[in-house]
Amino acid sequence: METLLNPYYLQLIMFIIINAILGISIYLTLATGQLSLGNAGFMSIGAYVSALLTLKTGVPLYVAVPLGGVAACLMAAVIGIPTTRLRGIYLAIATLGFGEVVRVIILNLTITNGALGLSGIPSMSIMISKNLTALGLAAGIGGINVKQLGTISVILILAGILGLLVFFALRLSTSRLGRAFAAIKADEHAAEISGINTRYYKLLAFFMGAFVAGIAGGLAAHITFYIGPKDFAYHRAVEILLFAVLGGSDVVWGPLLGSIILTSLPEVLRFASEYREMIYGGILVTMMAFRPQGLISEETLRFWRKKLTSRPTTSKPGEIPRRTAK
Repeated sequence: METLLNPYYLQLIMFIIINAILGISIYLTLATGQLSLGNAGFMSIGAYVSALLTLKTGVPLYVAVPLGGVAACLMAAVIGIPTTRLRGIYLAIATLGFGEVVRVIILNLTITNGALGLSGIPSMSIMISKNLTALGLAAGIGGINVKQLGTISVILILAGILGLLVFFALRLSTSRLGRAFAAIKADEHAAEISGINTRYYKLLAFFMGAFVAGIAGGLAAHITFYIGPKDFAYHRAVEILLFAVLGGSDVVWGPLLGSIILTSLPEVLRFASEYREMIYGGILVTMMAFRPQGLISEETLRFWRKKLTSRPTTSKPGEIPRRTAK
């Protein structure tokens, strides 16, 4: 029990959930075939806006985090309207440049404390622990102290947010909006000829991905207590994209699996920390060569769904089983 309640492992679980939320953000953007590397920039906007609101103005955390997502969405409008006309690698370069511009601006602003970053950000777990103490649970429950209860409560809140986003993504994929996204991803020119307003739907997907990334940034800021410009550099943008590359971008479960693997992998590879980047590269090269669609695709889900729902045919003793007509 003590091992499970180790603060390090609890924090690792929180980071896995945050990265899973970021995986959904890149899934929403890739739903229309847009190769964006700007999610780290949107995450930084959400993180800094929510952190500054709670630090400087005393705005409640449950208000500051959504406002961080809205700020990221508004910034997505500034970059999205001119860049969504671009396709493929050109869009990736433009959004990567946007992320670097945001990072440099944060680096040189006084209100963001420049390269030193923001520290002393109100902690979600500490706030919940104080509320539990006020409710008379200062001694904890069942051998779990109030600090651990606060951390577990944060994990449950993050898991609830992740569950709502997964439910939204699943409902979106079967809706009229999701079918329009799929048509644009399959062939944008054919979708435009068939009457779909491709620019509107691409912007909508871009805004949704930015909003979710901003929410993830706000949550991360109030979990780590500190944020700095280095946390949202180029490597972070690539890491978010790798969630979809490794897990697969066709279904929402792909980026979720990719985020879980890539967040847990450093812990597994601690004995080979010097070769971690090399191992990452080897995994990605292998994926591109043998499984370019990622670990999970629509065909994978159909295969396992058929495997789990099909009933084996039974026959009586001595009777030759009948073959079902194909």
